[in-house]
Amino acid sequence: QVQLVDSGGGLVQAGGSLRLSCAASGRTFSSYHMGWFRQTPGKDRDFVAAINKSGVTTTYADSVKGRFTISRDNARNRVYLQMNSLKPEDTAVYYCAAARIYSASANTYNDWGQGTQVTVSS
Repeated sequence: QVQLVDSGGGLVQAGGSLRLSCAASGRTFSSYHMGWFRQTPGKDRDFVAAINKSGVTTTYADSVKGRFTISRDNARNRVYLQMNSLKPEDTAVYYCAAARIYSASANTYNDWGQGTQVTVSS
């Protein structure tokens, strides 16, 4: 497994931007596919974006396509989520996660960060 620490959340106005970061421990980071998920109280944890282990392939939820960009730097054991044109409905706790299988399903991810709060005001 891999240990993950995510950060970068905050309070922004609608239309603003944030960049989330996820730091991974160990030297096996490049063997994991990575994803970002988000969750609001009382709701399921929803898929946001995924990137395969080499960084060549990405997948996005329809709700964030064209606004969010997932990237990774395997040399630094980091994955990022650049969020632009933020909307109030993007408000959630965001989690980075690692999986052995490339997937948009939360139940296929084995290791999770602690979460970072993103709040978008209108």
